[in-house]
Amino acid sequence: MNDHETDYDSLWMRLINMIIIGILLSFTQTILWVLSILQFVIMVFNKRVPNEQLSEFGTTMGVWMAKAVRYQTAASEVKPWPWTELD
Repeated sequence: MNDHETDYDSLWMRLINMIIIGILLSFTQTILWVLSILQFVIMVFNKRVPNEQLSEFGTTMGVWMAKAVRYQTAASEVKPWPWTELD
């Protein structure tokens, strides 16, 4: 196998990874909506004080989403979790 074939193989593998990450991003958007509504309800009943664990989870999820988007748009070759460590 020459370098040209290897490049195409890695490009097709990237496409497979992009499809998987795209599905995960879609799922993550649903989780974001649920967490946002939940956090709002908590703040309504908790004198505007957010739940700290939800805030931390949101931060971690945002970092994951940013890494995923950078990979999807070819701004980075670093794939998000589960391929790499969760930041």
